[in-house]
Amino acid sequence: MLKLFLTLLVPIAAFGASADELRPFETDGCSAFVDGTPEQKELWLTCCTAHDLDYWMGGTRQQRKESDLRLQQCVTNLGQPTIAKAMLAGVRVGGSPYLPTTFRWGYGWSYFDFRGYKALSAEEMELVRVKLENPKRPD
Repeated sequence: MLKLFLTLLVPIAAFGASADELRPFETDGCSAFVDGTPEQKELWLTCCTAHDLDYWMGGTRQQRKESDLRLQQCVTNLGQPTIAKAMLAGVRVGGSPYLPTTFRWGYGWSYFDFRGYKALSAEEMELVRVKLENPKRPD
């Protein structure tokens, strides 16, 4: 029984050991949504990239709401208010920090850290700054 317990505990401990790590910033564009219109295939891609940066960092519930509203406003400013409303609905439903997705709020941090809506500490903000200034490049 002890052997079974230790077998289960080691992988959990390994996840916990990396909980304070922040992966390099990556964006998938507009995730499960298109990046633009058929005529302008990347029309709102910059809006999504800025939104992804916020989601990568994570933070409080209010910060997420503000990020989602900035996305909506950015796409609206590009002349696409209907698309903007659809995108807002999608990110509000699909961006929860409690889902184990690659596009959840706080996706830069380990899912097993169970951050939820947690303000970033000064040390975490410094780590964000360092990661953005020195992104790891694939070999």
